[in-house]
Amino acid sequence: MIPPQEASVRRREIEDKLKQEEETLSFIRDSLEKSDQLTKNMVSILSSFESRLMKLENSIIPVHKQTENLQRLQENVEKTLSCLDHVISYYHVAADTEKIIREGPTGRLEEYLGSMAKIQKAVEYFQDNNPDSPELNKVKLLFERGKESLESEFRSLMTRHSKVVSPILILDLISSEEELEVQEEAPLEHLPESVLQDVIRISRWLVEYGRNQDFMNVYYQIRSSQLDRSIKGLREHFRKSSSSSGVPYSPAIPNKRKDTPTKKPVKRPGTIRKAQNLLKQYSQHGLDGKKGGSNLIPLEGRDDMLDVETDAYIHCISAFVKLAQSEYQLLMDVIPEHHQKKTFDSLIQDALDGLMLEGENIVSAARKAIIRHDFSAVLTVFPILRHLKQTKPEFDQVLQGTAASTKNKLPSLITSMETVGAKALEDFADNIKNDPDKEYNMPKDGTVHELTSNAILFLQQLLDFQETAGAMLASQVLGDTYNIPLDPRETSSSATSYSSEFSKRLLSTYICKVLGNLQLNLLSKSKVYEDPALSAIFLHNNYNYILKALEKSELIQLVAVTQKTAERSYREHIEQQIQTYQRSWLKVTDYITEKNIPVFQPGVKLRDKERQMIKERFKGFNDGLEELCKIQKAWAIPDTEQRDKIRQAQKNIVQETYGAFLHRYSNVPFTKNTEKYIKYRVEQVGDMIDRLFDTSA
Repeated sequence: MIPPQEASVRRREIEDKLKQEEETLSFIRDSLEKSDQLTKNMVSILSSFESRLMKLENSIIPVHKQTENLQRLQENVEKTLSCLDHVISYYHVAADTEKIIREGPTGRLEEYLGSMAKIQKAVEYFQDNNPDSPELNKVKLLFERGKESLESEFRSLMTRHSKVVSPILILDLISSEEELEVQEEAPLEHLPESVLQDVIRISRWLVEYGRNQDFMNVYYQIRSSQLDRSIKGLREHFRKSSSSSGVPYSPAIPNKRKDTPTKKPVKRPGTIRKAQNLLKQYSQHGLDGKKGGSNLIPLEGRDDMLDVETDAYIHCISAFVKLAQSEYQLLMDVIPEHHQKKTFDSLIQDALDGLMLEGENIVSAARKAIIRHDFSAVLTVFPILRHLKQTKPEFDQVLQGTAASTKNKLPSLITSMETVGAKALEDFADNIKNDPDKEYNMPKDGTVHELTSNAILFLQQLLDFQETAGAMLASQVLGDTYNIPLDPRETSSSATSYSSEFSKRLLSTYICKVLGNLQLNLLSKSKVYEDPALSAIFLHNNYNYILKALEKSELIQLVAVTQKTAERSYREHIEQQIQTYQRSWLKVTDYITEKNIPVFQPGVKLRDKERQMIKERFKGFNDGLEELCKIQKAWAIPDTEQRDKIRQAQKNIVQETYGAFLHRYSNVPFTKNTEKYIKYRVEQVGDMIDRLFDTSA
């Protein structure tokens, strides 16, 4: 049972909570009433606002629609006015642009092209919208007149500003490849930059709007003329320069150039003259001709002219490649891509045909020279052919995309030159073999024959053109003639391309053939001499000349490729001729040799027969000595070393024999007139022999 005190406390707590709850409930009722009142007020306000909005909408919407219609009408009016202005402007194009078109585009190309654009649009408008309008004819005529003016301006710009490239610039362009330092090659400025831009804009307009390709013909005709004139100008400049102390750089032989051609002329190849200079060096050492002179016919004047023509042509070939490359760079900016190759093909034809014609003339002249047996003139083909082959890769690159007939011109010329060169080599070898034995053409003093010096001269040329000459021989399949086995590894994929080793062997065989033919001919010619001793001196001089000429050049190494013993063989021939010559003195020394002299006892008086025999011995020796010295003094041995050697050997033999004879009979009383028979002392005999082969003594 809960105590009364606790029950009282709990009752009070309950009553307090109940009182609080009643107060809360009363507050909630008051709040709800206020909320209901606010809600009613808000609903009333919203209802009033809605009513007003409906009224506003009913009054605004009609106004909005009316305004929208008015705006649309205004836009339509503005568009109509704009279209009318645009259309009307086409009717004014002819009048607005006629003056500009009439005055032409010179000096105001930008404005002129703008006017042409307006005329083009007017033509298109009338064609689409009013093809029967008289305005269409007006703008069409104006457009055609403007197009003609642009074509005329194109021609005028190209004509006025296309200049011939000066020879000095061309020479610098050619020589730039030979500079040791790597330098960026400056392109040629064929047209001023501003003019070039105008030309490009006109050409593009003519292609895009003018529908005209005639300007391309104008372009290639003008540029073709300038290219041709540039090359011809170089040729003339080179010829004029060559007549002075020096000539411009020649690409036939690379040279490092630090100055322009006008400042520091360099040596040109000098194909024929170069070998002649070598021969002159040989002659200074007594290798040919009387007293070291040469039997070679002077060719300097003609050879200079040949060198000038050769170098001029070589320059022009290199110039064509460089200028054609430059022309193609210019053409790519002006001519549409799909017309570039055809236009370039037409552009280079005149210059290329001129070079090919000149090359064929060189070939034709070489053929005529072969017929005349003037093989020195044929040598002009060698440096040209070598240069053409060296330049061919660049040629092929430049001519990429041109017609097949254009590409084949250079290979055809190369083939012609190889053919005539091979013909010259073959005929030269035959000419050496078959040169007639003309008595009046033989040197009376037994010195070097003209045939020998000319043969060596010709062979000297081949040293500078070994690969070229070897390729000439190989191109004519002369390897079979010389029994040279052809190894497939020695040829490339091209039937006319051979390894340098094979070409060297082929050329070596050819040179050996020429030398063999020369030796046979010299043997035949030596028989013209009635005196075997003079014949021996003649062969000795020629063999010695050949050997020394071979040794002083690379010919001996080239000959040794196929004939290892050539040098030894020539030395044996020389020694053999010396021995043959020495036998000519036997008719002198036989009078005084011991084997032909009887023994006389000292103190025994000589019989008349014995005295007469001794007299005959002295007289025979004296007469023979005087006769030989008189005859052989007029003979020549140009080589000082060989001359001294032969004199000394003969002097030793004669002096020794004569000294012994004189010692035996100088005190023998075989005559009262001793001076009549003992005419010479031993030293005098030696002095007489020392004057052999010396016409000045």
